[in-house]
Amino acid sequence: MLNELIFIAHSSIIGLMLLFSLKLGKEALIALICLFCVLANFFIAKQIPLFGLQATATDAFTIGIVLGFNLLQEYFGKEIAQKTITISFIVSICALVLSQIHLAYVPNGFDSAHVHYYALFALTPRIITASLFTYFIVQQLEYRLYGFLKKQCHNKYLVMRNVISISICQLLDTILFSFLGLYGIISHLGELIIISYTIKLIAISLSTPFIWYSKKSYNQNSVQILTNGAPDS
Repeated sequence: MLNELIFIAHSSIIGLMLLFSLKLGKEALIALICLFCVLANFFIAKQIPLFGLQATATDAFTIGIVLGFNLLQEYFGKEIAQKTITISFIVSICALVLSQIHLAYVPNGFDSAHVHYYALFALTPRIITASLFTYFIVQQLEYRLYGFLKKQCHNKYLVMRNVISISICQLLDTILFSFLGLYGIISHLGELIIISYTIKLIAISLSTPFIWYSKKSYNQNSVQILTNGAPDS
């Protein structure tokens, strides 16, 4: 039960961070999304039992990233959201490259941290490549799908639009990463996909109140004052 409580707290804290960043403006929201991307790539190797299922400790970060992109597109426009996809992708690559350079340094005889850094940062190239490729593809789909739903719904039904777009895109994310990063490594890939997606649906449901609160607390006019610009339709 401890992991479940931590997961709920983790998802709630991420939601609160996104709302606070939204209040500060697009720069804060972009920075937070980039941070979530780096943390998700570094911590993806940790496996945990959750709600009686086996999951990774990064699912809350993944939902936070997608929700952050949707908030950017909702309040600051499609162009900013598209630029943030590119920025976060570059930041993730830089973080991974620099972490490998950090590991290349030969530790001295007094060092006791290198083995721990190695365990954290020495992800296999296949996992890293699968993670980055999946991230880029899924965010491009999310960007287009959310924009389509926003247009079709005439800027209404914010919570419904977010839930639909995140749920569809996270299904693709789960399938893509499982096949690209884990195929041939684990024996029950289908079960893993079902389990991982179920956990993500739980995280999506936990994020719903924060989506609703963002609409109640921050209308587009107040955000326009912060950014001196008009969001795209």
